[in-house]
Amino acid sequence: MKKVLAFAGSTSSTSINKQLVAHTANQLKNVDFNVIDLNDFEVPIFSETLEKEIDYPQGATKFNELLDAYDGFIVSLAEHNGSYAAAFKNLFDWVSRKNREVFRNKPILLMATSPGGRGGATVLATALTTFPHMGAKVAGSFSLPKFYDNFKEGVLLNDEYVKKLTKEIIEFEKALN
Repeated sequence: MKKVLAFAGSTSSTSINKQLVAHTANQLKNVDFNVIDLNDFEVPIFSETLEKEIDYPQGATKFNELLDAYDGFIVSLAEHNGSYAAAFKNLFDWVSRKNREVFRNKPILLMATSPGGRGGATVLATALTTFPHMGAKVAGSFSLPKFYDNFKEGVLLNDEYVKKLTKEIIEFEKALN
C-alpha cells in the first residue's frame, strides 16, 4: 500500500492549512497516510555561515528521512505576506542542502487556504512554479478561499469546492500508482 506524508506549511497551533491537509488526507482511498506537524522539526535560522559552524540540524535530518520514506505528499501552504511562512521556508532551506530534490521526484498535491477571498493563491502560484525545481511531481492543486465560511468542524461545506478537491485527490491517487 502506498504511503503519503501530509503537512501544513505552518507552525500555528490553530493552523487552518493543517485542518485542510488532515481533511484531504482522510479522503484518500487505499492509501496509508500520516499528518505531521512542522513544530516537530526544529532547526535554527539558515545561513551559510551557520551551516559551516554546526552539524546538520537534527530536525532537518528527521524531516529528510520522512521524505525518503513516503511515496507522495499532500502539502497545504500558509501564506504570510504573499509568500511561504518563515518556518516552512527555513526548514526547506536546510533540507535542500542535503538533497536538492526535496520532494524526491514523487507526486505532490499542493494546496493553500486563507480566511480571505484569494485562498492563498499567491503562495500556491509560487509553489507551483518552484516546487518542480525541488523534485516535486505536481499531481494537483487546490485553493480554498474564505476558510471560515467554507470549512467547519472538519467538513468542507461548499459543494463546488468538494467537487474540485475530490477531482484533485483522484488525480493525486492516480499519480501515486
